Amino acid sequence: MDDQRQSNRSRIPWSYFPVTFITALFCCVLWGSASPAIKIAYEIFEISPDDVASRIMLAGARFLLAGLMTILFGSIVSRRFLRPKRSSMKYVGILSLLQTVGQYFFFFMSLAYISGVRGSIINASGNFLAIVIAACIFRMEKLTTRKILGCIVGFTGIILILGGFQGMVEGGAMTFQGEGAMLMATLFYAFSSCCIKRFSKHEDPVTLSGYQFLLGGFVLFVAGWIMGGELVFRSASCYFNLLYMGFISAGAYTLWGVLLKYNPVSRVSIFGFMNPVMGVLLSAWFLGENNEAFSITGVLSLLLVAAGIMIVNIAPKKRDKAGDLSS
Repeated sequence: MDDQRQSNRSRIPWSYFPVTFITALFCCVLWGSASPAIKIAYEIFEISPDDVASRIMLAGARFLLAGLMTILFGSIVSRRFLRPKRSSMKYVGILSLLQTVGQYFFFFMSLAYISGVRGSIINASGNFLAIVIAACIFRMEKLTTRKILGCIVGFTGIILILGGFQGMVEGGAMTFQGEGAMLMATLFYAFSSCCIKRFSKHEDPVTLSGYQFLLGGFVLFVAGWIMGGELVFRSASCYFNLLYMGFISAGAYTLWGVLLKYNPVSRVSIFGFMNPVMGVLLSAWFLGENNEAFSITGVLSLLLVAAGIMIVNIAPKKRDKAGDLSS
């Protein structure tokens, strides 16, 4: 029976390594492009750093679209309309507060004050915080030597991009609005990752993602509007940018969910190291941040973070029961 099930899985295209690799790479390109896309949006929508209300409104518009797209794409892949069970609505509410409202309020705030390169590297710390929180707070898995080593390597890269221990203590290398806000965003991401892992036992993760995007996006959009924010579509590029930002989350989460469905978790999550790599490369390309991206500090920080993600996601001889959360 197991042999037959394995044989059926091997005939599914999503389980072929070339397809898995190309799809995972595409997802990482999408996620990596989030920082430059948001910074470009601030320029074309002419949203100044101190216009918090419009930034919140922009985040809300993005995730309203992301939610609708995720539900649409997920329904097409599943060949049925995705609809959460009534008992799952509490999970949707919790995730929308953590992942969309909490995480992206700080994410959008941060990118008004720091570079895309810096943001992409710091944002990767969520992978390591999720592991620590899953083990120490949620008790979902154990902190193995491999995971501890990966977290140490990864956090070393984060500390380096923040100016080292001396720079962090002196306070000149980081600000609350910039680096501090991005670290807050990663903390919300870490908690939401643990919640998704737990809630996925009761509801399809793509369904959860789609509806929590929709609810969180609505909350952010209304909050920004009440605060006096506005989105002025000055050109066609504003429409294309907003649609693309919605597709980033919808496309990546849907495809990543498909890969996890037809492949072992460790086989997919190992590709997570490409997220910060793509974020840095795309920020250098689209935002002209070459000097920071290819500086000694930038390259070394990125290598350490990527190495840390790979270490914590390397499949051990005996797979962890709880799986990895860094994806």
